[in-house]
Amino acid sequence: MKAEIISVGTELLFGEILDTDTQYLASQLGLMGIDLYFTSSVGDNHERLLEVLKQAWHRSELIITTGGLGPTQDDITREAVACLLGEELSVDPVLKQEIVSFFARLGVGMPTSNIKQASIIPSATSLTNPHGTAPGWWIEKDGRILVTMPGPPGEMQSMWQNRVFPRLQERTGAVILTRMIKTIGLSEAAVDEVVAHLLSSPNPSLATYAKQDGIYLRIAAKAPDLEEAQAMVSRREADVRMLLGDYIWGVDEDTHEAVLGQLLIAGGLSLAVAESFTGGFLTNTIASDPRSRSYFKGGLVANTNEAKIALGIDPALSAGDRAAAAMASLARRKLDASIGIGIDGYTESDGNTVTEKIFIAIDSEKTRQNAAHSYSVRLPQMRRRAVYQALFDLKKLLSSDG
Repeated sequence: MKAEIISVGTELLFGEILDTDTQYLASQLGLMGIDLYFTSSVGDNHERLLEVLKQAWHRSELIITTGGLGPTQDDITREAVACLLGEELSVDPVLKQEIVSFFARLGVGMPTSNIKQASIIPSATSLTNPHGTAPGWWIEKDGRILVTMPGPPGEMQSMWQNRVFPRLQERTGAVILTRMIKTIGLSEAAVDEVVAHLLSSPNPSLATYAKQDGIYLRIAAKAPDLEEAQAMVSRREADVRMLLGDYIWGVDEDTHEAVLGQLLIAGGLSLAVAESFTGGFLTNTIASDPRSRSYFKGGLVANTNEAKIALGIDPALSAGDRAAAAMASLARRKLDASIGIGIDGYTESDGNTVTEKIFIAIDSEKTRQNAAHSYSVRLPQMRRRAVYQALFDLKKLLSSDG
């Protein structure tokens, strides 16, 4: 099956938003063994969208559109598809009531313009959207499948997972199972080298991805039934863990803060942090775990040497590993926590390259640990990498103690 994705919205062409829908769908199609041949973005213009749809209808067997299903005049995907297939739009009473009920649950009246979202053509089956007011369409005609979905990623991904993916999976005649293994501490190139001999396998397949919180490896297995697919994924995961065990911090939907939080809760431990150079990002990341109130005492943020001194750091320890160690100890003591993390850093330059030197310290009753990391990236990226590295360092320490 040859597939094509069409993203609709003038804001995409202006660069006002990133087209994450296409990125997501491309990875999903690959999981099912569906070949993606073309992707395109088109603005909110009826003639241009119709032209793109006609081209896609001529050359592709699966056409997926995202966006253009809103209630405003420039939302024209429904009208363009109807024109493409030579069919008339009409308001479906059931869809209209679903939209009315959606607004009723919010406690507000439905604007008249939203009625157009209940329009549908005879050859389309509606795809419910529990997170919004724009139903999608599933159309099968002339040996082709055309799917329309809303543009907001939350709405689109939910519709894809619950309404579209299962139908397409039935067409492939196989079970597709995936597992995402998450690592940190090695570059993408280094990870690629370590698992190089596994990358050539078509089934199960293995691919690497660079993310803000580390390098991910996605295992995908295709089999006639779920049991065989699970066995294939498990065997390949065991291979990867044997090669990268010390660098693996989580799988699938795991986050650094949640994985660390689970270890702290299991050990009956509490955590406090003091950070400079990361501007509170460490505190914010840890606190984003819903369970953090049970183990996270809080964070102290000092952006300047004056602030460090005000907190009680020795003025002689302006920056570096000793400053980070002092901040870790300070956080643990002042906030009465089992463990303290300290982050400090400074900028180095050789005239050509600017490098951020980051120091991470961990302080507890059992141990004290210091580590230095260098990042030649922009400040926001550096902050994220330093924070995720700090959480990983503590996770490793707790795991080894256990």
